Parts: sequence; structure tokens; C-alpha cells
Amino acid sequence: MTGEQPMPVALVGGLHADARRVAVDQLLRMVPGSVALHHDLSTAAAGTVRRTVRDGSGVLDEGDAPLVNDCACCALREDLVPELERLAASGLCRLAVVELWDSVEPKAMAEVVVAHTGPDLRLTAVVTAVDPALLLPAIGCGDDLAEAGLAAAATDRRTVADTFARQLEYAPVLAMVEDSGGRYDDGGEPAADAADFALLDQLVPTAQRVSADSVAFAAAAVAGFDVEAAAARQHPACALLPQSADAEGVATFVWHRHRPFHPGRLHAALEELACAAVRSRGRFWLADRPDTLLAWDAAGGALCVENAGPWLASLPEAAWEMVPAERRVAAALDWHPEHGDRAQHLAFTSPGLDADALAALLDSCLLDDGEYAAGPDSWRCLSTAFDELLDPVS
Repeated sequence: MTGEQPMPVALVGGLHADARRVAVDQLLRMVPGSVALHHDLSTAAAGTVRRTVRDGSGVLDEGDAPLVNDCACCALREDLVPELERLAASGLCRLAVVELWDSVEPKAMAEVVVAHTGPDLRLTAVVTAVDPALLLPAIGCGDDLAEAGLAAAATDRRTVADTFARQLEYAPVLAMVEDSGGRYDDGGEPAADAADFALLDQLVPTAQRVSADSVAFAAAAVAGFDVEAAAARQHPACALLPQSADAEGVATFVWHRHRPFHPGRLHAALEELACAAVRSRGRFWLADRPDTLLAWDAAGGALCVENAGPWLASLPEAAWEMVPAERRVAAALDWHPEHGDRAQHLAFTSPGLDADALAALLDSCLLDDGEYAAGPDSWRCLSTAFDELLDPVS
């Protein structure tokens, strides 16, 4: 759209393929002149990725994109930007809807669109389509994507649950498509119940939830999207974690302490903690690693623990100016007079959650009074149980 307003681009993703297709079809119907692009990564084993371009009347173009470095997602990235630029140059497309394949995570694609496209394109929305009846089966599924036939590459080691969790939590807009698989065409009760919606409310309390067939969804598709703000929302140091809640048999328990974990006791409890809730996330502090902010990310019984950089309290003040403002604000809100921003802040969400037992287990993993009183120099000599997880030998 040279010389005019940039062409809006909306990303629509999600593991619920039927729901995603319904949401995209609704946008094509509601926004005249809109076009949808979809790259089918299921054909990657044959050496290509299948691209389809369509509008409300049907398929406009089809083609194959070759694999890049034996990576289906790489092929998607290499082919997507030229296709979007071609649509923008035509001047005929009012909205480009990028329908992401099942296990593609929107964060990577959003950053590609913003970083590699010119002034003729503007990312205006990132949406995850959700069938609420399928929420718990997806967020509670610890199977590898490969087992479910959803791996984007031979080396893809993600699970169904952690992939869906990131799809849900990155998108500021959720397009709700109930009964997307046609399970209740006989007029019976909808498959989703109050507990499904309570789980969704607690997992992503800040997301805008719109019906896929509503005018609000069409408006959200062109409202605008800030990639940097979205990335900040996901960083474990300043993520807006769910708050405590209890409704319809679903609960969220938030555990917050200003004493470090004993690495040995925490490591021994990891499996039980990972399985205590369908979803848990946050940041934590190990006594033997006082400078390292650690990220906790668990879904479907699978846990990922990662180094997320330094705590602000471990940095010289001169370095703080190089830290994003969101990070400094989050640290200030949780500042401890002795430990600074070092803290345990974990949120667990699940049906049937036993918060009392969970709190007792977590508290038992902290330094006891004698260990705590021994001081930081002593803490550094505690168990090295996490070394294998955090310092893998290459």
C-alpha cells in the first residue's frame, strides 16, 4: 500500500485447529478485502511447506516453499515476509490474516513480521483461537509434540502443554470458538462448562476475550500490537502472574517468599511440584546462586527451569539504566530491604488444587532458620543439585 496507510497484519494461532480455522473464516467474512495466508508444516517431512492464500470466496493461490536448514519454521519465516509484501504492493488487501500452523508460537512470528517487513506493513493483532472445551486437555497434556504429530522439526522437543501455554499467554486477544469441532450439532448442551471458563479466566486474566463471530473480534484484528511490550509481559522478572483465585473447582495459588531455596531439597521436590498443577510459572531464587534470577515454567507435568539473567540487586547501579523500565518498576514493587528484588514468586493454577499441601511442600524447600542464619557465604557451599540442569556440559 505504497503512499497509503500500511496494510494491517493479524496473526491467528492456536493448537485448536478447528477453532483457528473458524476464527480466520470469520475475519474473512467480516472484513471485506481481507486475505488469509497459511503455511501447512505437516508436509515438511516431504521436504516442503505448503502455502495457501485465500479470501472469503476460496483459494487464490497455492505453492510449496522449500525447507530451510531442515526447519519447517525457518521455511515459514523465509516465505511469509515476501508473501505479505506482495499483498501489500498489490494495494488490494485490506487485512492480511496469517493463520499459523498448530504448534507455531506467535511470539516468534510476531517478531519476524516487525523486524523484517517495511513501512507498507503493520502488525495490528496477535490472536489465539480457543475452543474452551479443549482447554484442559491441551494445557494438561505432557506429550511431546512429536507424539501428537505436531512437531515443527525433527529436533522439536516441546510438549503440547507448554506450547499451548505460550500461545495463550502471549496473545492479548483470545478468539472464543465454542464447539469448533461440531461435537454438538444435534442441539445438545455445549461441551464447555463453567470450570473450563474459570480455568481460562485464571490462566490468562488480562487477555481480551471475544467471540470469533463478533464485531469486537474484527475491531481487535486491526487495533494494534506492541512487540516490545508483549516481550516484557513474558519476561519472568516482570511477568504479570495470575492472582489468587478459587472458582468452579479451579484454583490459583500464589506463593511469595523472601528466603532462598535450598537447592538440594528443591531439586528433590521438582517432580512433585511440576505435577501439582496443570500450569505453574514464575521466578525463584536458589541459595547457592544468589545473583541468578531463575525462571519456572511448568505445564502438563513437564517443567523447564532456566537462567533468566541477573537479579537487579546483583548489578551495579550504573547498569540499571540499561535495564528496561518495566523491569525496574517490577523490581521496585517487590523490593526487600536486605535481598533487593530476589524473591520466590510462583503461581500454580489447576482444577482440584491442594494449596495447603503445595504451600507446605514449597516452604519445606526453603532454607531453615539455622541455614539462613549461616549467611550467604555458607549458602554458596550447599548442594550442587541444579548444576546439571543449569550448567549442561556442551
